[in-house]
Amino acid sequence: MEFRGLMGGFYRISEWIMRLSAINLLWILCSIPFFFFALAGLTSGQADIMMQSLVLMGILAPFTLFPSTAAMFTVARKWVTGDEDVPLFKTFFRGYKENFLQSMIGGIAFVLFALILFVSYRFYAGLDSALSLLSYMFLAMGILLIGAFFNFFCIMSHLHMKVLQIIKNAILLTIGNPVTSVMTIIGNVAIVIISFRFSFLLVFFAGSVSATFSFWQFNRSFEKIKRKQEAMEEAEREQEENGQAAELDAAAVREDDSTKKESDKL
Repeated sequence: MEFRGLMGGFYRISEWIMRLSAINLLWILCSIPFFFFALAGLTSGQADIMMQSLVLMGILAPFTLFPSTAAMFTVARKWVTGDEDVPLFKTFFRGYKENFLQSMIGGIAFVLFALILFVSYRFYAGLDSALSLLSYMFLAMGILLIGAFFNFFCIMSHLHMKVLQIIKNAILLTIGNPVTSVMTIIGNVAIVIISFRFSFLLVFFAGSVSATFSFWQFNRSFEKIKRKQEAMEEAEREQEENGQAAELDAAAVREDDSTKKESDKL
């Protein structure tokens, strides 16, 4: 049964609320150990407990949060590319299973990158010399890593590549599209801030809205790159065809000249 007008609008809104909330709940349920220590650290109010929670979150993230996030991006990809009526549970857990290994390996790499950048930033920021300015470089690299983090999941859910290729292309895409990367980061920061202000959004919408927004941004950049590549390939084909036509014309001219010379001799 299809609703139109005002009722149709309410129906579509309620349908999207159901979709987003269902995927967000699945994301949280599949990452319970990670979010348990996150909640414990935030509610403790003690620096030591918060630091211990951060360490445990970093250890658990590649095995819980990252596979769950990859599954959520798999569903978000379907939505953005036009398949809105995709079966939610089946698509989520298929994405979880198919991307588990790559998301785990990539997660370990991202956690190590983040740890190295954090330690380097703290070290140089604590110096009294001019070397303290290097802390800003590591801060900028940290922002780059955040943008690459979102692109990592977008590429994983959209293309078939080895994990090292995904990480490399995620970094290159972040550097090559700075405006889109900054907009993605700003948008996700806004989602997090609003979600912490209204706690029910964290439970029902924060993750799924973030994944959908991030993949939408990625897909726009990917389609632009794809169109440019197709235009370049078309231009190369036309150039090759023109070159082949010119060679055929030159060969025909040479043949005509040789025929004329032979006729002159006769």
